[in-house]
Amino acid sequence: MLKSLQKQKHKLGTPEGQIEVLDNHEVINIPSFESKLKELDQLPLKPTSIDIFQINVGKMCNQVCTHCHVDAGPDRKEIMTRETMQLCLDALEGSDISTVDLTGGAPEMNPDFRWFVEELSTLGKQIIVRCNLTIILANPKYNDLPEFFKKHNVNVVSSLPYFTAKRTDAQRGDGVFEKSIKALQMLNAVGYGQEDSDLKLDLVYNPAGAFLPGDQMTLESQFKRKLLEFDIVFNELFAITNLPISRFLEYLVKTEKYEDYMDELVNAFNPTAALGVMCRSTISISWDGYMYDCDFNQMLELKVNGPQHISDYNAKALESRDIILNQHCYGCTAGAGSSCGGTTT
Repeated sequence: MLKSLQKQKHKLGTPEGQIEVLDNHEVINIPSFESKLKELDQLPLKPTSIDIFQINVGKMCNQVCTHCHVDAGPDRKEIMTRETMQLCLDALEGSDISTVDLTGGAPEMNPDFRWFVEELSTLGKQIIVRCNLTIILANPKYNDLPEFFKKHNVNVVSSLPYFTAKRTDAQRGDGVFEKSIKALQMLNAVGYGQEDSDLKLDLVYNPAGAFLPGDQMTLESQFKRKLLEFDIVFNELFAITNLPISRFLEYLVKTEKYEDYMDELVNAFNPTAALGVMCRSTISISWDGYMYDCDFNQMLELKVNGPQHISDYNAKALESRDIILNQHCYGCTAGAGSSCGGTTT
């Protein structure tokens, strides 16, 4: 079993080690991200609203993927407690927030995951669960997840690197493609992704190497055509750019592709995408209840400006905050833009 960077005591397994690399932008001769926004008269970057609560309920996962920005795996023991979940529920109750996006690790491995989903469903929020698919088959206690998701009308967003076994297994581990296909078929069987169903099943595509994703609509058409060979249907595909943090940063540094990749991101900077970044409408909450502008800032432990713990949640203060920026932000503003919901332009 592969170990997380943290377990290996790798320098890039720490936020400090990653930020040290990102802060050396003058050494590789690229402009700071802040200077790009200054040219657009968008500094400081401000929120437009808080419409999405993205909650990381733990870093434990049954997989160890080569590109994982969370550095998740079976050896990660950070898990959100029910008490912290209740603080999230308290903040959400009566709020205008429309969507709660549950992520991990494998969020389903949190022992209070089902309780949390049940409580969230009573608040009338849209619930997204980011499922790695193989968790459904990892243990008999997870086999009924498709039915559980259906019961609570959960929008399932599933990671599938590619529509072939070779590329999927190279990124996620041997046998992952076969298990993912079976899990998708199980989701389809209860109604997910079907034309006459309101049960939404979306897929996420990440490039396997140091390059930007292709056109999202073209990729979606390819995935739909290829997966139909397995009698699998789904709603949308989200093409997400790999950001230079955690395991993907380690890959870039190890293969001496970091400078070239950063150059590619900078050269593909899109002002329109910069105005539509997800951090302007999202709050990201870590397993221990601290708040961040996005999931990527969370992994770098760049806490929000303003009240920093969910126990001190204050919507008005957070909506007026300055968003924390660093060089990894180029990943969300390159090409057609990138967010947890795919392209932004």
